[in-house]
Amino acid sequence: MKVECEVRLCKIENERGFQQDGVRVTCSRCGHTTQSFGTSEKSIKRCIMLLKEECPQAESNYYEPDT
Repeated sequence: MKVECEVRLCKIENERGFQQDGVRVTCSRCGHTTQSFGTSEKSIKRCIMLLKEECPQAESNYYEPDT
């Protein structure tokens, strides 16, 4: 199933307690969120892959970033 996901740039706290640029991606169906450091296309793709792997409803969705 094709599912839109919301992409938001944000600050994420790293393991040393410092704020770092990052991205959060949220599934529009269930609200599950993943995050990655960095704001590049690769960081967004990583979050989308994590959504596929971590889906709390065990669905096999195709996630598309909202525009």
